[in-house]
Amino acid sequence: MTSPEIPHEGPIVVAALYKFVSLPDFEALREPLLETMRSNDVKGTLLLAEEGINGTVSGTRESIDALLVWLKSDTRLLDLEHKESRAQEQPFYRTKVKLKREIVTLGVEGVDPNRRVGTYVEPEQWNELISDPEVLLIDTRNDYEVEIGTFEGAVDPKTRSFREFPDYIKAHYDPTRHKKVAMFCTGGIRCEKASSYMLEQGFEEVYHLKGGILKYLESVPEQDSRWRGDCFVFDNRVTVRHDLSEGDFDQCHACRRPISAEDQRSPCYEPGISCPHCWDSLPEKTRAGARERQRQIELAKARGEAHPIGRNPRTGQNQ
Repeated sequence: MTSPEIPHEGPIVVAALYKFVSLPDFEALREPLLETMRSNDVKGTLLLAEEGINGTVSGTRESIDALLVWLKSDTRLLDLEHKESRAQEQPFYRTKVKLKREIVTLGVEGVDPNRRVGTYVEPEQWNELISDPEVLLIDTRNDYEVEIGTFEGAVDPKTRSFREFPDYIKAHYDPTRHKKVAMFCTGGIRCEKASSYMLEQGFEEVYHLKGGILKYLESVPEQDSRWRGDCFVFDNRVTVRHDLSEGDFDQCHACRRPISAEDQRSPCYEPGISCPHCWDSLPEKTRAGARERQRQIELAKARGEAHPIGRNPRTGQNQ
């Protein structure tokens, strides 16, 4: 297969992919998919549900190509699209395939992008759409993602999770007054599901950025861009710049928020344990878990292990 050009250097290919498609046999797909990832040394996490597949994975050019060939051997995934960037080091520690009720959790019964979805907008046409003063532009991502980068003129719902999005829409917008709505997210999956929800609520013209922010950054020259800031990504790079190179943010292991160099100079910052965003709000149980995880990280580094080990103090799950 022909490998797409990547806009910056690095030996590791990071591929973000998703597709809403009916997969009634998704549970049976888990083991062969996991074996394919492991046999090709692909790291990262893929989610399977009856409504489709979602996730981000990484590996060499050859290993990612092998995984994509395997996925597309299923005719239901033949037109599976993905976005790529590069990393200097492996951004994931584990290989996982998880079974879920939803591949992106909205928590509203009956919302089905396989049945009804908004109008896709190609990255090259996005600037023209959001320049229309009649268009309501909504960032569907979480508050900590919006803080470090978004499109000019976008509304920040200040949601802490996607589950809060339906209540936000009901409280702030009326389909009889807001005739045109455009939405975006990191890779396209969240706003695709949000568009399905809003159509169900009676909004008439609903648009969403095809391929999400990552595809826009890949496709639109920076001098023509309406994007401002970095884009949060769900791997150890934390953020990427407009050219999809790794950004300058780190991540707080206690609250999982991106932290800047200025945050790290704060007296509230303690590596692996707290940052200015969470130092006064973390439950003691979470803080204790963070301390233990940091201790394990330091022990792993002292042993010369390839990556830190431990547990996510918020979820209690192994990293």
